Amino acid sequence: MPIFEPKSIHLDRKIKVAAVSYLNTKPLLYGIERSSVMNDIELVLNYPAELAKSLQDGSIDVALLPVAAMQGIKGAHIISDYGIASDGYVASVAIFSQVPMEEIKTVYLDYQSRTSVRLAQLLLKLHWKQDVIFKPAPENYIEYINGTTAGVIIGDRALKQLTNFEYIYDLATGWKAYTGLDFIFAAWVANKELPEEFVAAFNQANAEGLKHIDEVVAENPFPQYDLNTYYTENIKYYLDEDKKKGLAKFQELIKTLGL
Repeated sequence: MPIFEPKSIHLDRKIKVAAVSYLNTKPLLYGIERSSVMNDIELVLNYPAELAKSLQDGSIDVALLPVAAMQGIKGAHIISDYGIASDGYVASVAIFSQVPMEEIKTVYLDYQSRTSVRLAQLLLKLHWKQDVIFKPAPENYIEYINGTTAGVIIGDRALKQLTNFEYIYDLATGWKAYTGLDFIFAAWVANKELPEEFVAAFNQANAEGLKHIDEVVAENPFPQYDLNTYYTENIKYYLDEDKKKGLAKFQELIKTLGL
């Protein structure tokens, strides 16, 4: 198979960078929005699932992309040392249920993130060994999570639901239990070659944001969950080798299972 040679883009126009507006991205965006790198980019926000389409059709150049979407995008590659990851309990990605796992019959799949949906399907099959019916989640699906019907909820909505359900199965915890590995939910991905000086500056901007967690917490009041805990314990932003091993395993498993 020939190696894809990405096309170079030049700074004769702004580089279009897309992310989601969830709380978990706020530390990274804090650094980017206050960096001189903003002179070279146009920043847009959208649902995680929409970012893959935009990257593929060329309407954006870089996305904080759910990693499950990388395999469907020619030339997709991670450009930064920073992203959204976990080495255990992540708090904001889980299966929520009113009954224990062994009684769940149906699971709504949150339309907002391909990675979380694939992870839930993988863990239900391989780790929890549950044969369930999957349903696409309508806009107000959380209202329908009752009885033997559970649902995958992610992001800020998940944090708000942590006290509302008797059974919550954290997907990063499940992944750790099943594989012993860390997990990357999203990473900064491009499918074309970007100028090295831009990539270096963008990486540094991400790093700078993580030095200002107190300011990020102060700017984003969220009474339902302690954001300091979320940003410093639940979410791991630096994509070290342990995280990348987890990503490789996840990509291998979803390919094997046809997810």
